[in-house]
Formats: sequence, C-alpha cells, structure tokens
Amino acid sequence: MIKKLENGFILNTKNTTYAFRVLKTGHLEHLYYGKKIAIENMEPLIEQHNFMPGNTVAYNQETMEYSLENMRLEMSSYGKGDVREPFVEVVKSDGSFTNDFTYADSEISWGKQPFETLPGSYDEDGNVDHLTVTLKDNDLVMELHYYVYENCDVITRTTVLINKGKEKVNIKRLMSMQLDMFGMNYVMTTFNGSWANEMNRHDTKVAAGRFTNYSYAGTSSNRANPFVMISREETTEDFGECIGTNLIYSGNHYEAMDVCSFNKTRFVSGINPQSMSYGLLPGEKFEAPESVLTYSKKGYNGMSQNMHKFVREHIVRGKWKYKERPVLLNSWEANYFDITEEKLINLAKAGKDIGIELFVMDDGWFGKRNNDKSSLGDWFVNTDKLPGSLKGLSEKVDKLGMSFGLWVEPEMISEDSDLFRKHPDWAFRIQGREMHEGRNQYVLDMGRDDVVAYLTDVFTAVLGSADIKYIKWDMNRNISDANSAALPPNRQGEVMHRYILGVYKLMENLVSTFPNILFEGCSGGGGRFDAGMLYYSPQIWCSDNTDAMNRLDIQYGTSFFYPISSVGAHVSACPNHQTGRSVPLSTRADVALAGRFGYELDLRLLSDEEKAQVKEQIKEFHDYYDLTHEGDYYRLTERDNTSFTAWEFVAKNKERALVEVVKKDAWGNPLPVHVTIKGLEDNSMYVCSLNGIKRSGKTWNHAGITLPKFLSAGESMKFTLTKA
Repeated sequence: MIKKLENGFILNTKNTTYAFRVLKTGHLEHLYYGKKIAIENMEPLIEQHNFMPGNTVAYNQETMEYSLENMRLEMSSYGKGDVREPFVEVVKSDGSFTNDFTYADSEISWGKQPFETLPGSYDEDGNVDHLTVTLKDNDLVMELHYYVYENCDVITRTTVLINKGKEKVNIKRLMSMQLDMFGMNYVMTTFNGSWANEMNRHDTKVAAGRFTNYSYAGTSSNRANPFVMISREETTEDFGECIGTNLIYSGNHYEAMDVCSFNKTRFVSGINPQSMSYGLLPGEKFEAPESVLTYSKKGYNGMSQNMHKFVREHIVRGKWKYKERPVLLNSWEANYFDITEEKLINLAKAGKDIGIELFVMDDGWFGKRNNDKSSLGDWFVNTDKLPGSLKGLSEKVDKLGMSFGLWVEPEMISEDSDLFRKHPDWAFRIQGREMHEGRNQYVLDMGRDDVVAYLTDVFTAVLGSADIKYIKWDMNRNISDANSAALPPNRQGEVMHRYILGVYKLMENLVSTFPNILFEGCSGGGGRFDAGMLYYSPQIWCSDNTDAMNRLDIQYGTSFFYPISSVGAHVSACPNHQTGRSVPLSTRADVALAGRFGYELDLRLLSDEEKAQVKEQIKEFHDYYDLTHEGDYYRLTERDNTSFTAWEFVAKNKERALVEVVKKDAWGNPLPVHVTIKGLEDNSMYVCSLNGIKRSGKTWNHAGITLPKFLSAGESMKFTLTKA
C-alpha cells in the first residue's frame, strides 16, 4: 500500500514501512525503513538540523539550512555538497559531471509492466502498488520507480534515465537503489568465493569509510553475489533486525556501504560503474536493473523466507513455476566428452531401472567436440557419435519412459570452429592485440543484433529438431578483451552492459518459443546464480563442486536469498571428482535433497544395495516435494557450528516438517547432537518419526530434540514431524 501525504510518501507492506519526503529544495529525504509503524504526518520522523556544519557546502546560501552531505537521501549525486557514494553520475555535453536532480512530479498506479530491456519482478493479479517519482536536472529526467509486494514484505526499486535534451550525455553511473540510515557499525554480509567454492558468507562491520562488494568478471556471482544483508552484530538466525537486498541482474554489479563523518551510513546497489560510459542520445532512455529490498525483525530466517516467497511467486515464471520437476540423470561425470549413442542409451537404461525421469546429454554432442578445445559455435550434431541425430536419441530415451535433455553453451565460440573462421569479428577482441582464452574458448559479442539473431535461429532449429524437455544453459568463462567491432571507440564503455542485454534477449526468444522446456542456468556452476537468470531458468546449477561436505557450505550461503527450488544439486560419484573425498550415498542424497534433486554419476557401477538406496531416495524426493520446494525453509544451525549442519522444511499448512542433519566433524568422547526445531504450530501435536514421541508444536519449537544416536563424520540423518 502506498500513501501520499502533503510532502511525502509512505510505502507499507504487511509488516514493514518505508517513508520519504520532498524537501523545500526538491531533494528527496529518506525518513524511515523498518518495522511497520503508523504515520499520520512526517514531522516526528524528520531529522532536526540546528546548525550548518563547518567545512561543508550549504545547498541554499540564503537560508544556510543544511548541507546535502549531512542528509539521508533517496538518491544522490556529486557536485552540490554531497561527497559520499553517489547514486548517479552523468557527464554532460560540456564535460561537466555535476548533477542536481530535484522533484518534478509523482504518480501512484497499480500493477507491474515488464521492462523493455531487462528481466524484473512481475505480478499476475495486478495487486502491486507502483509509485513513480519524477526528478529533473535541466534536460535530464530521472524516474524512480517503487513497487510494493505487500504479502512478501518486499519493495523493489528501479531507475530510468531519459535524455530530453539535444545533445548526447554519457552515463558513468546509475544505481538502482540507495538506502541512507542513521548510525554506523552496521554489518554488511556478502557472499563471496570462486569456482567450486561459491557463496561463502562474510560479515564485515563498517565503522568508517567505504566497503564494497562487486563483480567485474562479466558475470554476477561466484566472486561476489549481488545479494547482500545489512544487520547488527547481535542479529541471529531468529532474532534481530535484518535487511536483505538483491539485484535482478546477471552482469557486473556493485554494492557499497559508505559511512560519513556525520555518523550516517549509505548503501547503494546497481550496475558496476567501473569502466562504464554509456552514451544516451537525445530521446533515448536507460533502464537500471531492478533491486529487491526486504526487512525482518525475526533475524536472517525471517528475511530469507520473505525473499524465498518473492522469488518463487514474482521472479520464477512459466510452466515450471509450480509444476513438479523431474529427477534427472546428467551424463557428464559418467562420460565427460566420451559419448556415443550406445553409451548414452546404456546409461539411460540404468537410470530408468532405478527411477530416473529425465536423461540429460551433457557436453560433446556437436561439431568435432572431443575435448574443450574446439567446436563451440558449430551447433550441428556429430553424427559419428549420434547417427540418429538428436531426434533418434530422444526417441530412444522416450521409449524407455524418460524425457530427454541437452547441454548447450550458446554465448561461447572456439577458435577451432567453422563459426569463428567465418565470423572472427563476432568474438570479443581488441584489434592488433593478442586474444586471450579461458577454458580454451572466446566470448561472443552478445551485444550485436546479428549475433543474437544468428543464435536465435540456430537454437530454434536445435530445440525444434527433437522432443527436448530440458536445457542446461552453460557459460564457462569470464569476459576478457571486452571490445566490440560493432561499436565505435567512444562507445566501448557500453560493451559489458550490452552483452548481458543480448543474453537476456536470446533467452527470452527461446523461452517464449519453447515454453514447455525446463531451462537450467549454469556458469561453470554458480558463476551466474542471480535473480536475473531465474527469470528465464527456474533453477540454476549452483556449483560444479558436487562434494556433499563442501556443498553444505555452498548451499548454506545460497539459501539466504535463493529458494531451495532454484538450487541445482546432484548426487555424484565417490571418491568425489573435485575433492577425492568419499561420503556415504545416503549423505550425498540428503544434501542434494536440499536442492533441485538429481544424479550425476555412472549408475551402472553401483551395487545392488546402492541401486535399492537410489530407488528409495527418488521416492523420498517425491514424498517430500511439497516440503522442499514449496514449504518454509529454516537454517537450524548458526554459521559457527563446526560440529554439524541442520536445516528444516515446514509445510505451508504446517501439517508436517522435515529435518535433516549432517555431521561435519567427529571427536573422541563425542557430545550428543541436539537439534533446534522451528516453525511448528504451538497448539498442535506432532509425532516424531525417529522415536514416535508426540509433543505439542510449542514444546518441539522450544525444547528441540537430541538425536538418538551418535553420528560419525560425514554421516547424515533425517526425520519428520507430523501433525497428530
């Protein structure tokens, strides 16, 4: 709900309030964001400025009321006294970069229209309140858009910049969201890492200066995910204030917390301004990515549940939004590039006998692709490996009673490919300089319309050539030599953003043409695990690291924003192909159950006993689907628990819950494992599957349970609590 007062705006969700006002100068002053409160007028929230601080710039020389440096603002720029992290920086045709956007108009409407160039949240019922605040700086018009998702306790923001002048301007920076807060010593929690080591949680208390979280690799995620939390040191999983923010964007992003000399903290989020210079011609507009903002006073779990609900209901879309997704078997760790139709069918038969529902052929099926050194871009079937082409293979898989899926990597090109020999200018390269490969491949210039048109035609043909039910969309390297032959020298600062816009355009073309295909995103695992990709692919392979013990930490970090239904997780072979560790098959399955469950190993090598276990695991996946993919998720252990990790799923109707525990380490003279329980109805009775004990939900929630046996390192246990 949005309410406009005489000089300000109040945005209410079910449990939160967001408020700001228009100053006499036309700037927007941020007043409040937090627990829902009643606001009859703005006066009690307004900060009193009793004198003009020394060594600052007064915005109004006549009244000397305040400096913008000492104000909490909704958006900011450099050049009029605010020397903190700016929201916008635009270089005018005369070379000046001072901006001063002030209030011009506002409008409240209902519903959410799609963006022209970017993915974003959506609402199918027209229940979203929409506030547009228009600001002007001479011939530049800035629109600040606020969308209120009341039942999710989420407010999203985005920015649109319009050039209504007669000269080109250059955008050096345009953020999506700014949040100015009283005080300092906020904890900024980021999720950083690397390939096969994604989503490591880091808490940084920012007492002074600036702390940044950013990606400059051309992808969003494994170095630093765009999801960030803001809290206090005393905040825990279940208690204390927590703000969560994310960016619906898959390219270079930037999040910064800046503490000023007046004990105020500013947070901004948006496209990374590093090396950015986007030319905006007269009459053109630029859309910034949509940012997502939520607040909870129930700690990290409360914040996470807001975000999970929002992603499931307002980001993920299409047929697979609610439809139960199949258990898949991926051929990669069983065959790698060494595939033939006979080998694949034999593997598929082994999967069918155990209960696999979807068989996925990974890399190696096209061109002359026998290793990672050739053929990307040559998307025609290698008939030496697949004499019946994709159609023949898919028909054989279909006759086994399974669906057929396929791996692709559309954005890449090999130097040893027919496509590169024909169109070397389609790859990112700087003329006169040596090109540099990553994973023996180059990056296609996705900002080019001809490249996107070509890929649309090629993959429309590939996906239409057989009964394909699933696509794994990979992107296996960072971007380097980011230079486009299609742009003049003075517009090369647009390349990185144009690249991701081209990716979105291609994905939209294919998703809309093939609405029944289940797309799964991947970028060397979690290199591009973000809300922008989830708009096109409802699940993402969160890491190439399939070691169950490593996955505990990776999936722990991922769970703070991203719902379990979006997290690609498979049972793989042991010793593990990444770490060499061996973990019980039951533990591998329990960890994968906290994600998009599947298998990635040669099932033919399993013993009869192990095959029986797999059958039971697949049955359990279906039995628990309403919990793992539609229920509320709780982390039951804090990050400093090195002994074990535990988590819980509670059904929306509170009829039952599933608890999973994995022992991380073991010591002599072991202590028993005591597990917290959360989310049950206080006044209902629940029976535990471990021991048959019946207790009230209130008792379970407060007393928890001590496991009836000691677990060895790497061992897991799961149990249910069912309403009696």
